[in-house]
Amino acid sequence: MYDASIPVFAHFLNNLAALLRKTEAHVQAKKLDPDAFLTARLFPDMFTFTKQVQLACDFAKGTSARLAGVANPSHPDDEKSFDELQARIRKTVDFLRSLKKEQFADAAERAITFKVGGKEQTLKGADYLSSVGLPNFYFHVTTAYGLLRHNGLEIGKADFIARF
Repeated sequence: MYDASIPVFAHFLNNLAALLRKTEAHVQAKKLDPDAFLTARLFPDMFTFTKQVQLACDFAKGTSARLAGVANPSHPDDEKSFDELQARIRKTVDFLRSLKKEQFADAAERAITFKVGGKEQTLKGADYLSSVGLPNFYFHVTTAYGLLRHNGLEIGKADFIARF
């Protein structure tokens, strides 16, 4: 469970941090308003780019904490700049790296209780990771990527995957 979660979350959060650096450089080079990117959304009823980054971090740390059987650190959603989003990503990756493989020894079979739409649900750890944790994490990272691309940042699949 450790290998299927921690390295994956850390890798894609680091890729997201790299996308933020590219975005900030693009904004500075083109003399654009950073808020145009930070507050971008695909549709008026959807979350902003900033919220997508916050939620990607939240799903990475929350899923990992539940699987490891440790407290989920709380990070207030108060970021208003690229630097603050970078700090949030760093805090999340630091938390992920603090977790040890041994903490995940029984995670696949451990009962994980969580709330969806105000209702409590319980799944085995393996099912929680594959059907809740990873899909939600990828959704928010992908949406953040899509918002940047939609707003003119010249990025491609290699920037998203970044293993090549």
